[in-house]
Amino acid sequence: MTDKYNALKLENQLCFPLYACSKEIVKRYKPYLDNIDLTYTQYIAMMVLWEHKQMNVKELGNYLYLDSGTLTPVLKKLEQKGWVIRSRDKEDERVLNVTLTDTGEALKEKAIDIPKQMETCIDLEPGEAAFLYQILYKILGKSGASLE
Repeated sequence: MTDKYNALKLENQLCFPLYACSKEIVKRYKPYLDNIDLTYTQYIAMMVLWEHKQMNVKELGNYLYLDSGTLTPVLKKLEQKGWVIRSRDKEDERVLNVTLTDTGEALKEKAIDIPKQMETCIDLEPGEAAFLYQILYKILGKSGASLE
């Protein structure tokens, strides 16, 4: 006989280990990001901007799975640090563009070793990491293009 409340046990939830792992990984990033004065959310925003140089807030939010209410304080802080400039679109004032500054681009050099440093914090073989990457992007509804 099965307990009808089995489905409500924390140990039976896929969401819980995903949540706990996410928190743990962000915690492990912290000392490396503290060295370059970034929070994890600022770091992922900067990674997208290092790649694309400029985009609007909505596009950035789509990349990061974040809404504008979450992104606004992050981008304000990055602007205060001189790493990005926020400006209204000339053709549509409702659109807010974010542009990487030269100082923000230079920060990329300080961040370059963080992915390698993180590899030492997570005990996964390369094949396991690639498999996990594929599964997580499947959950997000995207095909995992690559894991470099």
